[in-house]
Amino acid sequence: MQENIDRWRTFHREYEDARLLYEMALEENDESTLKQIKEDIGRLQKQIDKLELLSLLGEPDDRRNAIIAINSGAGGTEAQDWVEMLFRMFMRWCEEKGMDAQVIDYLHGDEAGIKNVTFSVIGQYAYGYLKSEQGVHRMVRISPFDATGRRHTSFASVSVLPEVDMDIQIEIEEKDIRIDTFRASGPGGQHVNKTSSAIRITHFPTGIVVQCQNEKSQHRNKDMAMKVLKSKLYDLEKGKQDQKKHEMHESQDEIAWGRQIRSYVFNPYRLVKDHRTNVESGNVERVMDGGIDIFIDAYLRKRPKVRH
Repeated sequence: MQENIDRWRTFHREYEDARLLYEMALEENDESTLKQIKEDIGRLQKQIDKLELLSLLGEPDDRRNAIIAINSGAGGTEAQDWVEMLFRMFMRWCEEKGMDAQVIDYLHGDEAGIKNVTFSVIGQYAYGYLKSEQGVHRMVRISPFDATGRRHTSFASVSVLPEVDMDIQIEIEEKDIRIDTFRASGPGGQHVNKTSSAIRITHFPTGIVVQCQNEKSQHRNKDMAMKVLKSKLYDLEKGKQDQKKHEMHESQDEIAWGRQIRSYVFNPYRLVKDHRTNVESGNVERVMDGGIDIFIDAYLRKRPKVRH
């Protein structure tokens, strides 16, 4: 709280200094100073906008790291390529924000792309920002995998969960889970292919199944899989207390037409549109390079403010 107060006081002081300097420059008709004040005010406005956006992240989980799962839907190889494109988009966003991303599970597509990928995003307010991305993402383009050059529509679902801190107690009894080991799929060298280092955990009471195969060590894969399982159980429990959030998760049962939260159109025109906020961007390349802040900003500002 003190940090926020100090930041507000700094902004207020900068505003007052700029206002007084503006009045003096106006009296003396000092064009160069007026130009500098305009630049200073523009910079200050951006900082205040960021602080205002941060004030919207007041839910208990907003400060947590995020666990994101992307799954391909209708569209076959084209949809699997779409998953890979979305994965890259989130990776670029993380790079711009200075957040760390760690792959938990990764399943290659049959011919190209990714069938599904799960990864964690580590950084302050990672979940608070990225919760806006939960839902079905739709892509329309001329498929590079179609020899006839037809336009295809593909879907992928994005699930975003808060990562559970280790100090939060979630009891998982041994009798309630089954742990299976298997050989990791895809490229990874002799060690990955010849040893059963991958882990799959089945939680009987809920039917939740999680797996991790990205680490070479079976022990590390197990630890990461348990972390994901705890996060899923934590989210499930919260869903019982928050029906609205529960319904949001359930709405992703069908990854197909009519369920999308955002559309990315590459052909016949170029446009990305968020259907919840009606925010649009014609710069598709920038969006796919991680430029999703305009959609995150609009989503957070549209939601009801949380009382502190």
